[in-house]
Amino acid sequence: MSPTLLALVEGRTPPAPAADATFDSLCRAADAATLETTCGQLEDFRRATANFYHGVRAIFFLAAIHRYYLPPHFPATAAGLVPYAGHKLALARRFEEALTVYHQHRQTHGPGDALSSAFAAAYHGLAFKTLAAQVQKTVRKVRGNQWMFRVGHPLDYPLRLRRELLARD
Repeated sequence: MSPTLLALVEGRTPPAPAADATFDSLCRAADAATLETTCGQLEDFRRATANFYHGVRAIFFLAAIHRYYLPPHFPATAAGLVPYAGHKLALARRFEEALTVYHQHRQTHGPGDALSSAFAAAYHGLAFKTLAAQVQKTVRKVRGNQWMFRVGHPLDYPLRLRRELLARD
């Protein structure tokens, strides 16, 4: 990954020659092959980083590339396919598995506008799912919030039925 892109993902100022570079300017200047390579590098970085913040930023960058920067490089008249298995997984909010299916489909059938849109939706969902899991984890760690997550035994909650419901007709 280029030092400029790494700095942007990590939220630092890029190195001196590209100190005023933005993610948008890098992506607009890139061709389709460069964007695909960048996506691969961001995906590898996302999986390897131990820093939660950097991982989420990489996911959002991936979603942005697939949503806004790759589609103009595809022919407007080309028909595209999105694998049904991946779409079904994405609808079930199993975004990691959906991304795996989409990556396999891209390796066999090549990139396309429809598949890029599916990638964007899956990365977008994954980013917010990851953020929600982090918030839940953080809230559960605070001792005063543990009551919210206590699940008791069903017999701890007495079931009462109204007499009208118990009467037989």
